[in-house]
Amino acid sequence: MANIHDECLRRRTVAIISHPDAGKTTMTEKLLLYSGAIHKAGAVTGGKHSSTTSDWMEIEQQRGISVSSSAMRVDYDGILLNILDTPGHQDFSEDTYRTLMAVDSAIMLLDAGRGVQEQTIKLFKVCRDRGIPIITFMNKMDRPARDPLELLDEVEQVLGISAIPRTWPIGDGPDFRGIYDRQSGEFFEFERTVGNRYKAPVSVGDIRGQELRSAIGENAHDKLLEDLEFIDHVIPEFDTKAFLTEKCTPVFWGSAITNFGIEHFLRSILALAPTPQPYAMSTGTIEPESNEFVGFVYKVQANMNKAHRDRISFVRIVSGTFSRGMTAMHPRTGKETKLTYPFEIFGRERKIIDEAYPGDVIGLTNPGLFQVGDTLTERTAATLPSFPRFAPEIFAKVWPAAGSFSKSFRKGIDQLREEGVIQIFTEADGSPVPLVGVVGELQMELFSWRMENEYNERIRLERQPYTRARWIIGSTRPATSAPVVLDDHDRAVVLFKSDWEIDYTIQRSEGLELSEKPPVMA
Repeated sequence: MANIHDECLRRRTVAIISHPDAGKTTMTEKLLLYSGAIHKAGAVTGGKHSSTTSDWMEIEQQRGISVSSSAMRVDYDGILLNILDTPGHQDFSEDTYRTLMAVDSAIMLLDAGRGVQEQTIKLFKVCRDRGIPIITFMNKMDRPARDPLELLDEVEQVLGISAIPRTWPIGDGPDFRGIYDRQSGEFFEFERTVGNRYKAPVSVGDIRGQELRSAIGENAHDKLLEDLEFIDHVIPEFDTKAFLTEKCTPVFWGSAITNFGIEHFLRSILALAPTPQPYAMSTGTIEPESNEFVGFVYKVQANMNKAHRDRISFVRIVSGTFSRGMTAMHPRTGKETKLTYPFEIFGRERKIIDEAYPGDVIGLTNPGLFQVGDTLTERTAATLPSFPRFAPEIFAKVWPAAGSFSKSFRKGIDQLREEGVIQIFTEADGSPVPLVGVVGELQMELFSWRMENEYNERIRLERQPYTRARWIIGSTRPATSAPVVLDDHDRAVVLFKSDWEIDYTIQRSEGLELSEKPPVMA
């Protein structure tokens, strides 16, 4: 058995966050490419030719979007990097928020032409709330981009974090010449060639010298000197402690689609990203080098591989050493379970492993015991704070198109609810017709697609007029006609059509207390 201290030092666990279309899945693919984990990066274009490693679900490859989180582990220069890719679309924010519970740092990907966008702001706040250090990459420099200083200022003003450029772009769009590394003094020249390769970095020596001036042109050289002089006088130097305490973010520039700046960025991630961090749990803070194995389930996924047709629990190792075949406690149920078939996840592929260490994400076949937020421990009854749960805004009653409530229909409903793709509510009169709740339209579309393609059940949806769900705290019930349903834990939920209806119901119902989030289970 390896030394746990040494294994912790070798590991980094990161997520990539961005607004949709900023290039997140492309970045994931290129990091895998430069780590040697794959030999050809997939193109994220939509249609039948999309073939990415992280977007393994067929609907993702058809539409060119990420709708499910995935996990990949790569080995680069002796460092094990666990990359957790996340859905980019805002309809799947809940899945992304859960994934951020399982990482120690994040890569914030910004479109250099658009800057800080709405979804990035939301995800940044989650990282800030969780104390996750952030490394920033300004993407798409091969296209027309905003002024670099303006982008840095926007990061600072909108997100409230100091942006420290570690590299600096020279031009953009058709005038993009490359990047200059402020630490090493190296110049990375960008060339538009077949295969989008770029030259090895050149140490420019004297930045004011003729060699660099000749390489990038007189005007670009003058602009570079002017920018760097301003940066040196106005922007503070990068400080590792400030980065780890989320006071600053190091900023890099490049183009994922053309591979430019990616290998340099990969090396920087490994140098900057923290090793596995402690977790605050119900029994106190658990250090990664603790002798006791502790892990938690942050995601459940069914049908990742049609040959297996099983449910996979994604487990982040918090502390200790995980060993194949070990017996673990399941604090939520008080049961013990033997963990016989653990495996390393790579997109949809899987490989049986014998050991795992803090920072690793492993897959466990789910016998129906594990739920999102569950812990697995060796001795203690440690549990995590409750995971994020969003109130749905779209509701529909769902019937099987064939008319009968078959075994496969109920299986699909149960497993997709377990994954968090949908929320299921039941009516107080005991009607067998499920009421499905989702945050966004794309979630409902994914639900219908997966029921038909994975469970062979075409469904019929009857949309409901409600747009708000509020959980009841206490025993008081509404004094209005607003319907009350039960969630999957039999907690009472009131459905409303508008914010006005919520206010009206509260005013008419003395003692009624409502919450946008489910109450924590005792």
